[in-house]
Amino acid sequence: MKKGAAERNFRKIKNQFTQIKEIAKHTKPGALWEHEAAVRKKLKAIREFEGQYLRDYDEVHENYMELLEDISKRLIDDYNKKNGTSFNFNHIVRENFEGYLKSGIMSVLITSYIPSIVSEEFDRVFPSNPKDEYKEARLIKRKFYLHLGETNTGKTYNAMERLKEASKGIYLSPLRILALENFERLNREGTKCNLVTGEEETIIEGANHTACTIEKLDVYESYDIAVIDEVQMIDDDQRGAAWTRAVLGLKCREIHICGALNAKELLLEIIEDCGDDYEIREYKRDIPLIVEERSFSYENVQEGDALVLFSKKRVLELAKYFLSIGIKASLIYGDLPPEVRRKQYDKFLSKENKVLISTDAIGMGVNLPIRRIIFMDVRKFDGNEIRYLTSQEVKQIAGRAGRKGIYNEGYVAAKDRVQDYLSENLITIDRPIDQGVLGPSDEILKITGLSLREKLALWSTREEKVHYYRKMDITEYLIVLDSLKGYMLEEKIQWRLLRIPFDVSNSSIMDTFLSFVDEIFIAKRDIISKPQCFIKELYDLEVYYQKINLYYSFSRAFNLEFDKDWVYDERLKVSEDINEILVGI
Repeated sequence: MKKGAAERNFRKIKNQFTQIKEIAKHTKPGALWEHEAAVRKKLKAIREFEGQYLRDYDEVHENYMELLEDISKRLIDDYNKKNGTSFNFNHIVRENFEGYLKSGIMSVLITSYIPSIVSEEFDRVFPSNPKDEYKEARLIKRKFYLHLGETNTGKTYNAMERLKEASKGIYLSPLRILALENFERLNREGTKCNLVTGEEETIIEGANHTACTIEKLDVYESYDIAVIDEVQMIDDDQRGAAWTRAVLGLKCREIHICGALNAKELLLEIIEDCGDDYEIREYKRDIPLIVEERSFSYENVQEGDALVLFSKKRVLELAKYFLSIGIKASLIYGDLPPEVRRKQYDKFLSKENKVLISTDAIGMGVNLPIRRIIFMDVRKFDGNEIRYLTSQEVKQIAGRAGRKGIYNEGYVAAKDRVQDYLSENLITIDRPIDQGVLGPSDEILKITGLSLREKLALWSTREEKVHYYRKMDITEYLIVLDSLKGYMLEEKIQWRLLRIPFDVSNSSIMDTFLSFVDEIFIAKRDIISKPQCFIKELYDLEVYYQKINLYYSFSRAFNLEFDKDWVYDERLKVSEDINEILVGI
């Protein structure tokens, strides 16, 4: 990283210290896990600046270390009070300092003091090679077709054409809207297909195909042909485990994998280790990408432009600005319901809206008639720090420009004179993805002698014996389990609750989740209450939409009776309300 960029990023980490310290000071011990994890991430980021002779480096590093120690001691004290133990912080970290920085104090505590019999039980339950968890898949001689290459080159289209020829097939998507689009496409083109996501299930009579989000894959079902989309997500700390599970566990003789070329070597290692065959089909763009030399200015906006920013707030602000000068824009960002996203796409497609304003949500699976991608920034907040876009991210977003038959050249522009940065990253060879992420399987329930929380913490710290796998970040699991501490629920119930998708970081949605737990496991009701929304502001409607999805997912997870018609009707109403607000921006 260049000296100036390093200094700016380091300064931001330094300035965040007081805020993090103040929040942690007023947080109850049971909820301190998240803050400990955040401080450990900051320390990891700080250590990357070591040796760059930045002013105040030692002071900032020491401040964060002292804060981490303070939080960790509070966690240990809380554990001792609840369990009648007398563990000492200094004794725990003395021989396990690197493990402490990587995984946190409680993970080290459990790993260091757990009885050897439980450790042996882990070795018995979890095979040394993750592929061996999927015994039925190992009995099948599978063949993989790897469709790898640049964005907007027909990778998924070719795989889907082959899927249509199967007697029974499945399409595995990273996003609900992509599952929905391919569900509709297959049915429209004469191949009956079901839709299964965390938020809905549509069963078509006589259908043998399924389009679903990748987390909904049933590895116990057999298929003739499968398509796994956006395989580079296998590297994602939160969701990557779903891609690894699909590659290892699909019971299918013909599997098509679509995604970025930098996943190639990892996929070959996994496939060869499984003893399966493969063919590689690499894709190059027919349509050239041209980086414009002059910096973008607002008065130069043109029909077919897509302006990319990295926060919802800035998307809305820019849309208001353009509306004030008489230019209507379609808006795309992560919190947007799929129904609204489609309405926004349609307005851009019909040219009712001249331009598109989007976060990097545009980078995955969107094929729109975009003439020019304009980077309004080349930095993003990734949940931990503000950093520059990687070469793969630049290509993924920029590659949406140009569409054969509409725009036979794609243009890339930027604000604030960063064209050289874009040009360099468009030709840079992407960092190879060297590890697939693993998640804990149902097998963890077979381990005895520990709570589910302790088992997950232990699982997360155990080293993988196969070098091209690593463990997922289980912080969200631990936050949910901490929230459930007072309920005394059976372990199987806790495990099912962990698999319900919702935004753990949103306190309002977490409160709704816990209210559902109260109704079913404390009040012993047979149904849960429908969520409500009394404020029609944009943020409140987006949260309400997520609560409707949670109502659906929770009911399905525990086979509760629920009002399916209300779910679909209410989601549509909320989507229309959100769209109406966006149209008026």
